[in-house]
Amino acid sequence: MIEVVDALPPADHATVFAHAPMGVALTTTDGVLIDVNRALGELLGASPEELRGRSLFDLTHPGDATAAREACAGLRVAPERAVRQECRLVRADGNPVPVQIATSWVTPQETGREPHLVMIIEDITERKELEAQLVHRSLHDPLTGLPNRSLFQDRLWHALERGQRERTPTCVLIMDLDGFKAINDELGHPMGDLVLVAFADRMRSVLRASDTAARLGGDEFSIVCENTDRPDAEVLAARLRTAVTAPLELSGQEVSIGLSIGIGSAPGGEEPADVHEQVVRAADDAMYRDKARRRRARSRSR
Repeated sequence: MIEVVDALPPADHATVFAHAPMGVALTTTDGVLIDVNRALGELLGASPEELRGRSLFDLTHPGDATAAREACAGLRVAPERAVRQECRLVRADGNPVPVQIATSWVTPQETGREPHLVMIIEDITERKELEAQLVHRSLHDPLTGLPNRSLFQDRLWHALERGQRERTPTCVLIMDLDGFKAINDELGHPMGDLVLVAFADRMRSVLRASDTAARLGGDEFSIVCENTDRPDAEVLAARLRTAVTAPLELSGQEVSIGLSIGIGSAPGGEEPADVHEQVVRAADDAMYRDKARRRRARSRSR
């Protein structure tokens, strides 16, 4: 059963403006704030009185101010359309806040009054944080937190592009944990996961700021080394072997792992498309040769 009730009395425009849940601003066509509501003042950490008369562009992050000015200029050319854009405003405490602004051109009915802009300003901080989390998850391994294969390929491509421009070498290290399958089979996959996380931590401890480490999948890891020639990459490989020499103490058990490493190098100055696959394939082939050598060495020592 539907109950019919009397309609609420219409609110006047001033009341709607003052109590709107999102920020609302009236500005001149040049972006000077004529009036702002309480929600916008709270968003920016300032009172409406402090904001009136200021240019909205002065409250816009410098990196976004040009685009904001262009949007307002576009409304002068085509006042019949609305503009929706994302940018960052700067709070009174200096911290930026991401917002979405929907702007419309308003021509007063009264003659002699200047047209103005109405802006609906929405705080999109939570949405931006969620988007950043989703992007991070799509590009990082959930177990170790390292970049995944997709981000590894992207970082390698950009390193090779810089190497082409600056004629600097790039090296790729590809690594595989020796005996990892036995750890999974004998101690269980949860212990195997602990080993992967512990190795990732040890690997991070020896990397330079310019290096990008990634987990390609399973127990296979990689490192992109920008502006690095083969001798320097070999030094890094030696540090990695030393880092994993000490046994791991995990859940009350001592676990030892070995490391097979292959190095591929691009001398610099080449087209990334010409050397991208080659340098990865060279590192991968070298890693398997190193694994075979280490397996033969272990067999002879028994």
